[in-house]
Amino acid sequence: MKGAIFDMDGLMFDTERIWQDTWHQIASEHHVVLDPGFGKAVTGTSGPKREAVIREYYHVSDGHPIDEECVKRIHAYLEKTVPEKPGIHEILSWLHDHGYKIAVASSTESRQIEHNLEMTNTRQYIDAVCSGTQVAHSKPAPDVFLYAAECIHVPIAECYIFEDAFNGIRAAYNAGGVGIMVPDTQAPDEEMRQKAHAICRDLNEALALIQKESAQ
Repeated sequence: MKGAIFDMDGLMFDTERIWQDTWHQIASEHHVVLDPGFGKAVTGTSGPKREAVIREYYHVSDGHPIDEECVKRIHAYLEKTVPEKPGIHEILSWLHDHGYKIAVASSTESRQIEHNLEMTNTRQYIDAVCSGTQVAHSKPAPDVFLYAAECIHVPIAECYIFEDAFNGIRAAYNAGGVGIMVPDTQAPDEEMRQKAHAICRDLNEALALIQKESAQ
């Protein structure tokens, strides 16, 4: 293995809960009670795919205004603080020190990814920043991971892909990468157990796994 691709929200940073709380806050303002399936459907998506999910669950004809409002509120929150997931510095440092090329591939726009990395002093480890807004299809399509692999010049089959979400693991599987699930708001089911190379409790366990595999 020569590359490592990281999702961001819910994986590197403890921000997925902020997204979910904001989606529900906006739904309440629109007098909508979101179906429990919304979180699984929306997580990891961007662009037209996310707007389609919004139209379905918010019962609106145009999902763009709600999407735009949610992004605006999230950005305002993250201007002040970006909560980190335990173990993120350790796994990035180890991968960097052992010669892996590292990319972040998130559905979030590039400017926000860069901001979060700078705020948490993790930008120093990253070779490429890739956004779902830069590719044709969002997760669960493989586009953003294939693009990330191209950016770090590593074949996708030689890349670990770290993800917390169902759509992310589906995208990793569809891309042909080695998906490692570190669950956040979504507990893995049988589909995830089949499509993920491994499921780890946290990033520390994920680091232990790749250290073991690298020694074999």
